[in-house]
Amino acid sequence: MKNIAISSKIRLLRSLEMSIFLYACESWTLNDDTEIRIRAMEMRCYIRLLSISHKEHITNEELRRRIENAIGPHVDPLTIVRQRKLKWYGHTTRSSSLAKTIMQGTVNGGRRRGRQKKHWEDNIR
Repeated sequence: MKNIAISSKIRLLRSLEMSIFLYACESWTLNDDTEIRIRAMEMRCYIRLLSISHKEHITNEELRRRIENAIGPHVDPLTIVRQRKLKWYGHTTRSSSLAKTIMQGTVNGGRRRGRQKKHWEDNIR
């Protein structure tokens, strides 16, 4: 009975909160900080769904195991973001649109000194 309530809550999370969270994720540049924030958001949502107190000190692995027992295997949001980025990249490279021109275009001028910031294309490679 408890697993049914949890699975319905998780379905609600997937349908509402994840669709809002993943809005325009194709344009994100994923760096280490962004990936940590995505994983933290996922864990926060699961902790709230399962009504787990922070005093219980449950590890992320234990939390994922409980979720998989309730709903079965699922895809984490970080993987979904990466899949959507690749899907959008393939879509734009096959077309002859403004998005392709902007994505493959270059800007005149030099670059700044020091280590360069991560670009959107670096995630695709």
